[in-house]
Formats: sequence, structure tokens, C-alpha cells
Amino acid sequence: MKKDGAVKNDDATAALPDAKGKRFAIVTARFYAELADWLEDGAQRGLRACGVAEADIDVVAVPGCFEIPLAARRLIVGGEYDGIVALGVVIRGDTPHFDYVAGECARGIMNVQLTTGVPIGFGILTTENLAQAEERADPERLDKGHEAALAAATVATIEVSAKRDKNRVGFR
Repeated sequence: MKKDGAVKNDDATAALPDAKGKRFAIVTARFYAELADWLEDGAQRGLRACGVAEADIDVVAVPGCFEIPLAARRLIVGGEYDGIVALGVVIRGDTPHFDYVAGECARGIMNVQLTTGVPIGFGILTTENLAQAEERADPERLDKGHEAALAAATVATIEVSAKRDKNRVGFR
């Protein structure tokens, strides 16, 4: 454990946040079930690596990525979670559907974060084909579910001291 409370990562180049005692929800779009399973596995491993107890991780399934922002908002409004991990896959097809789903999902997630102040790790894969999605979701390769969980845990553990806040200048 480092002096600032962060837990050292295995690769010796990055520190994992200490999120012990924090609660997280993982919201997963199940449209591509096998990929969703891989992403969830990575996210759960990521949160546990940051000290989050298994009992403090809830998993919620939604049909597709378009539903993720609303599900995340509903979970946050309940006030039980310090962070959310959003997981899903959108693969480009022959129609503009990809652009609408991917763009609105990303915009919705950002809006929920900014309006609630609760961090959402962005684990939405937007790929050209299934092979790219598999590479990114696979825990043995790019493990993007893990990365999204680390992002949520990192922001959920940021603390701004009162001293630093008093020294701010500009608009409040």
C-alpha cells in the first residue's frame, strides 16, 4: 500500500485506487451475451483488485447499450452507489443504427455523470466487426471491462480537500 492509500498494481507502473468500502453497480448490455460475460468478468476483477468487496458489487442487465444511461441514472438516484461501470458492445452494420446507438449511449452516459456527479466507467465497445469486439472484451487480451472498472474506481476515490477548495479562484 502506498502512502496516499492507493494499492500498487502488478505492472509496477500504475497504482490502483483504494476503493475499499465503496459500492459499485455494473450495468451490462446483454445483446452480445458472450462478450458481455467477458466484460463483466473483467469489471468484477478490476473492482476487487481495488479492494471492493464482492457484496458491494451489484450487476444489472439491460437489453442493449441504448438502455444503459437510463439504467445507470436510476441506480444512482437510489443513492447507494459510489460509481457505475457501463459495459456493452455496438458493432457497425450496414445501416446508420450504429451511429445512433453508440453516440446516444456515450452522450447519455456523460450526461448522467455530469448531472449526478457519480462516475461511470465507460466500457462500451464500438467496433467495426465482431473480431475487434472479441479482442477488446477478452480478459486474455485487451480486457476493456477491467479498464472501465479501474476508471470508475479511480474517479470514485478522488477527494478534494477543504484547504484546496478555499484556494480556488474564479467563478464558483
